[in-house]
Amino acid sequence: MIIVKSSKEIAKMQIAGRITAQALQLAGESITPGMTTYQLDKIIHRFITSKGAIPSFLGYGGFPASACISINDEVIHGIPGPRKILEGDIVSVDVGAYIDGYHGDSARTFAVGEISQEAKALMAATEESLYVAIGLAKPGVRIGDLSSAVQEYNEKRGFSVVKQFVGHGIGKDLHEEPEVPNYGTAGRGPRLVEGMVIAIEPMINQGTESVYVLPDKWTVKTKDSSLSAHFEHTIAITADGAVILTSP
Repeated sequence: MIIVKSSKEIAKMQIAGRITAQALQLAGESITPGMTTYQLDKIIHRFITSKGAIPSFLGYGGFPASACISINDEVIHGIPGPRKILEGDIVSVDVGAYIDGYHGDSARTFAVGEISQEAKALMAATEESLYVAIGLAKPGVRIGDLSSAVQEYNEKRGFSVVKQFVGHGIGKDLHEEPEVPNYGTAGRGPRLVEGMVIAIEPMINQGTESVYVLPDKWTVKTKDSSLSAHFEHTIAITADGAVILTSP
């Protein structure tokens, strides 16, 4: 069942979204070559809790950290640990904050120092496709319209769309209906209505779309070891279109 939110609920979600966005912004400012992903996770954790919020991911399904930190060919759900972030890496950070009964969820891929032109192109296309989808989101539009737009934008540029993992509704629960794939057919899927809140999150690979999960049961990697990028915003559907709730 798709849960439509009231204006009061969306206002609460905007608070959760703002904390999420600020934590993500701090993560980007804090990343330096030589630091470990564990150190970055602790920075994010301290910030979220300092705002009176709870990290949405900590303990979710048994996840052991406050942020998902995925490097280079890691697509999503990277577990923070002793791995050092290096010059030239691209680092995807996915963050959620829970406060006053509601979640925010956002992700971004950061460049560490100078990166390859190929990596820059992948990151740019992934982020741009997110905003293409957000620009289409308004009452009456179908989920498939957003999904197909993300797929078309990236495939035209020679990149592939991860199909095993998708975006989602969000609210009192971190993951709610509907699913929001990054591929599909325009004109299909649930119709957006005012008050819906969804997380759109393109996960785009430089090479094959095929991915696999590591034995840690969380970290997802590309099968061909190609780079992957991940951008995400939580948005609310209003009469005037989409409002980004995860804006700092």
